[in-house]
Amino acid sequence: MPQRDAASPGPDTAGSSGRSFRLTCAPDKRELVEALLAATGHAWAPEPFSPWCRRLTAEPTPLGSSLAARFGYLHIQDRSSMLPPLLLAPPAGARVLDMCAAPGGKTGFVAQLVGPTGFVLGNEPSPDRLATLRQTLFRENLANAATCAQADLEPFFPEGFFSHILLDPPCSGWGTLDKNPQAARIWAGDKVAPLVALQRRLLATAARLLAPGGRLLYSTCTTNVAENEAQTRFALDHLPLLAVPLSPPAGFVFEAPARADVSGVLRVDSRASAAQGFYLALFEKTGGRVAAPEGRELPGAPVPEAALRAAGCDPAGLPPGEVRDFGGKAFFLHAGAAGLPAGLRYQGQALGTYRAGVFRPHARARLLLGPWREGAGLNEAALCRIEALLAGQSLTAEGPAARPGLYFRGLPLGFATRKGSRILWSDR
Repeated sequence: MPQRDAASPGPDTAGSSGRSFRLTCAPDKRELVEALLAATGHAWAPEPFSPWCRRLTAEPTPLGSSLAARFGYLHIQDRSSMLPPLLLAPPAGARVLDMCAAPGGKTGFVAQLVGPTGFVLGNEPSPDRLATLRQTLFRENLANAATCAQADLEPFFPEGFFSHILLDPPCSGWGTLDKNPQAARIWAGDKVAPLVALQRRLLATAARLLAPGGRLLYSTCTTNVAENEAQTRFALDHLPLLAVPLSPPAGFVFEAPARADVSGVLRVDSRASAAQGFYLALFEKTGGRVAAPEGRELPGAPVPEAALRAAGCDPAGLPPGEVRDFGGKAFFLHAGAAGLPAGLRYQGQALGTYRAGVFRPHARARLLLGPWREGAGLNEAALCRIEALLAGQSLTAEGPAARPGLYFRGLPLGFATRKGSRILWSDR
């Protein structure tokens, strides 16, 4: 039978039919992002399990096409999918690996949790899914993350390199049948065996890459016992991992574990929680070695800070690290990337172009926009002029900047383009 934690009442089913989403901004920008959402007529209720998470109560237009979404200030995400980063709970400054990272919702949430001094490496072997992951991190301006595409990470990293690891491996998806009704047929019977084998290989790799005392969060969006409790039992019996009992987050209803020899895990009751069926297990590494980052020089050629300032950018919004030039394309590489092993190909946050000594920020690189000041561009109190600009109209703006800033009540949105005395919007 479903279990409800006494301190964690289930969701208000009368208001839980709306989609859930997560704010992707600095803590001091939450009210401004909510004002931008309210200006487009959207309403929401706070989720009880995280100050970052919300549930829609009114959606007059699709949330995904709202201005807040367009400018990367929210991420639409199932309630259950928000739990793995929260239950992994990496502290500020942690070095985290997301082993199967696309489409990027969990990677981005982990990047928020570890803060500017923390570093997240998101790995995604599939080229198509890698592109989606990178676009997610780019749109949400999460510059303390980097991405790579390795089918097997083990040859690249020494033992004990990461303090925290998130493993949400490919699974049968039986917990998402309301959205993917074919999942049960595609992965019926013995067809799931290759997934089970892959999950065990990934668990073994994660256990080796985890530092002693480090934590590994294993999660799936399936109800299949072979991919859930059986994998937990495998990890405890064959890997240097101890179980860490999970406390039920508020706002969810959980089912009992499907095996008597497994405890302290969480199974989201999909119907009662108005969320996908999810399984979560937390482990801690016992013994082993700690690998200290070697601190090698970042790749690419440095882009001088003076070039950023000459373009009207404020580098103060960047976390620790450097802007580097790769054949005319400028990327931000977090300081944590300097510890990545030689031979690992990875990519940081795209910021714009750097040619002939001139830096040109990408329109979406809002983290390079400093606080609003007179002459910096447009700072609009209402949406009409912003919507006109996005619809292709040109507007006037004071100031000499070649790429004027676009703000909503002081909330940075991006860089516009100047053409003479007029400014235009382009997504490039």
